[in-house]
Amino acid sequence: MVVVGAGQAGLSSAYHLRRAGFEPDRDFVVLDHSPAPGGAWQFRWPSLTYGKVHGMHALPGMELRDADPARASSEVIGEYFDRYERTFGLRVRRPVDVRAVREGSGGRLLVETSEGDWSTRALINATGTWDRPFWPRYPGQETFRGRQLHTSRYPGPEAFAGQRVIVVGGGASGTQHLLEIAPYAAATTWVTRRPPVFREGPFDEEAGRAAVALVEERVRQGLPPRSVVSVTGLPLNDAIRQGLEDGVLDRRPMFDRITPDGVEWADGRRVAADVILWATGFRPSVEHLAPLRLREPGGGIRVEGTRAVADPRIHLVGYGPSASTIGANRAGRAAVRDIRRLLAEEPVAA
Repeated sequence: MVVVGAGQAGLSSAYHLRRAGFEPDRDFVVLDHSPAPGGAWQFRWPSLTYGKVHGMHALPGMELRDADPARASSEVIGEYFDRYERTFGLRVRRPVDVRAVREGSGGRLLVETSEGDWSTRALINATGTWDRPFWPRYPGQETFRGRQLHTSRYPGPEAFAGQRVIVVGGGASGTQHLLEIAPYAAATTWVTRRPPVFREGPFDEEAGRAAVALVEERVRQGLPPRSVVSVTGLPLNDAIRQGLEDGVLDRRPMFDRITPDGVEWADGRRVAADVILWATGFRPSVEHLAPLRLREPGGGIRVEGTRAVADPRIHLVGYGPSASTIGANRAGRAAVRDIRRLLAEEPVAA
C-alpha cells in the first residue's frame, strides 16, 4: 500500500495501518514531498503562534502536551510530528514528489514518483490543500501596480509597514492577518464575499464533528468540497472583539474590479492600495490522480466515507469532510478498515 502525504491525515492513516498489523516498508510506504516533518504546518508564517491555531487536535495515540502558546506553530507542530513519526516507526520517505497515479497491471495501481515507481493494491491519498492556493480572478487584476500575494506566502506583519493593505477573505487567516498588520500598515481594508459569521464558545470535538457533517453531503454528491473551517465561523475571542471595537475588522463587500492603484466598487467607491493580500483559501491537491478519471461532472470526487466511489482502491483522507485535524484522525481509521476488507476479498498477485 502507498500513503501519499505525511500531514495529519497521512500520519493518522499510517498509525492505523501499523495498529492493524501492517509493517512500514514491507506492507506500506508513506511518501511525502515536504522536506521535513510537519505537513503544511512547517510552511506557516512565523507570527502564527500555537496559541492562535484554529482547532488543532492531537494525532491518534500520542497527545501534544505542554506546548508553549507563544511559540510559532510551525515549530511546535513540526517537532510534534517528527516525534510522532519516530515513536511509531512510520519511516516516512521524503522528499518524494508523486507525479501521477494510473492503472497498472494485474489490477494494481502504478504510483509514479520522483524516486521511482510503486505498484500497489490500494492507495491512501492524504495530500491536503496547501499546494493549491486559490486566487480569485477579478477584472483589472493584471493592471495593479502594487504587490499581490496569497496567504501561503504571507511573510509576517512587519513586511507591510507604512503600506495600504487590502485583505480579501472572511476566514481565520484573513482576520489574523488584519489584526497583525494593522499596527504596522498605513491603512487596512477588509473585503469579503459574504458577511462574516462569528462563533461563541470553544472549537471542541463536538463542534468539529458538527462541522464535518455539514461538508460531508457535498462530497457524496461529487461536488467540490468546502473546507470544514469555512462552515465553523470565526471564533469570537478577545482579539476579535478588540478588532471589531477598534474598527480593524470593519468588513466591506467584495469589490467589482481592480485598478492600477487599488480597487473599485460598481457604485464608484474606491480604495487605494499598495498591497492586496488574498486570504482566500485552498483547493484539494489531487492533480496526480487525474489519470484515474475520478472527477464527477460536478467537479469534485464522489466519496463515500473515505472511498472514491469510482475506484474502491483509492481512499481520500483529509479531503472534504475529513479536511480538519479531528476529521483526518477519524478518516485514517476508517480508510484502513475498508482497505483491510478490500485486501481480504482480492487474491494477491504472484
